[in-house]
Amino acid sequence: MKVVLFEDVKSLGKKDDIVEVSDGYARNFIFKKKLGAEATPKALNDLKLKKQNEEKVAAEKLAEAKALAEDIASKSIEVSIRAGQDGRAFGAVSTKEISTAARMQLGLELDKHKIILKEPIKNLGTYQVPLKLHQGVTAELKVIVKDKG
Repeated sequence: MKVVLFEDVKSLGKKDDIVEVSDGYARNFIFKKKLGAEATPKALNDLKLKKQNEEKVAAEKLAEAKALAEDIASKSIEVSIRAGQDGRAFGAVSTKEISTAARMQLGLELDKHKIILKEPIKNLGTYQVPLKLHQGVTAELKVIVKDKG
């Protein structure tokens, strides 16, 4: 019997896969636990429509991410931190401070986990900080670190 899976089933297949199983396994396990349904023409059509919708949503999110990347590239934020006379900061600017400054100054909600800093910024100056907006879409935000004093 052909079955369309609604969830991942270990050693059988992933969500939305069409798999061939025995009738007993389908009735006693797959259908009882609502892990799948028989692959009728209606179920196959629903699966096809669902995949098309997911592709459309993914394309829209990618387009949004690209537009946001272009928008971010033209903007900059300022972060103030206390520093000594040699320009070395007391402390550091982390992804959390960059995220907060972007929200306050630009109105952008940036997830601190999407901001890519190899290490916290510990000196005054201007930095290009990469942001991972979407799979394959990276933007660079200009961060200006100034002395608070």
